Amino acid sequence: MTVTNAMRLLTQAGISFETSEYPVDESDLSGVHAAAMLGVDADCVFKTLVVRGERRGVCVFVIPVAEELDLKKCAAAMGDKRAEMIHVKELLGLTGYVRGGCSPIGMKKKYPTFIDEIATLFDRIYVSAGLRGQQLIIDPQDLRTYTEATFADLTKR
Repeated sequence: MTVTNAMRLLTQAGISFETSEYPVDESDLSGVHAAAMLGVDADCVFKTLVVRGERRGVCVFVIPVAEELDLKKCAAAMGDKRAEMIHVKELLGLTGYVRGGCSPIGMKKKYPTFIDEIATLFDRIYVSAGLRGQQLIIDPQDLRTYTEATFADLTKR
């Protein structure tokens, strides 16, 4: 397993985490597929999405892989009127990460971060470790603390 920047940062901060790996299928980079490859319930696997608000700018959203981001809820959480997903081609430049390997930890810049409140129902959640096929298993409260995130209702459930 490759030690990623996200792993190094959590270790430096003294935050406990585990890691897990799965074989990457370039034809299916979905989080639901990743959860199946990991052999875990998709409810506890979270994806990292990057959104741009009208006034607030770039923000990071961490939601369950099987859920869809509600942009109206995102805008409200950001304190903005409108929000839209960034284009995939912007992802690497803004975050340092590629699609399917975007971690909420260790981006090029510290962006305001929001985690779906459902994460609080779990003792540990899976988030990308910063590379396709590698996951961090972390206490959602520790993730919130490290990223200085806010828990909010963010999906279309």
